[in-house]
Amino acid sequence: MAEKADPTDLRAVFAANLYRLRVERGLTQQELAEKANVGRIYVWQLEHCIYSASLKIIQRLAEALDVEPSELLRPSRGRTKPSD
Repeated sequence: MAEKADPTDLRAVFAANLYRLRVERGLTQQELAEKANVGRIYVWQLEHCIYSASLKIIQRLAEALDVEPSELLRPSRGRTKPSD
């Protein structure tokens, strides 16, 4: 079951947005990873708040998702993050 991201935890906001945008675009973690030139496991780790992304990675992921980098960092009500 998905949980709401804590709007004060930027890493959780990023993870929730990354997951939401990927799913909205119908991409698998593997497909997003290939488009952003990162590993699939790394995408999973970012979506589950295991690692934090550098600005360079945020830019690559934003380009792969066709959004502005700020969209990955913008807190918003009702957004969810993946559960295990």
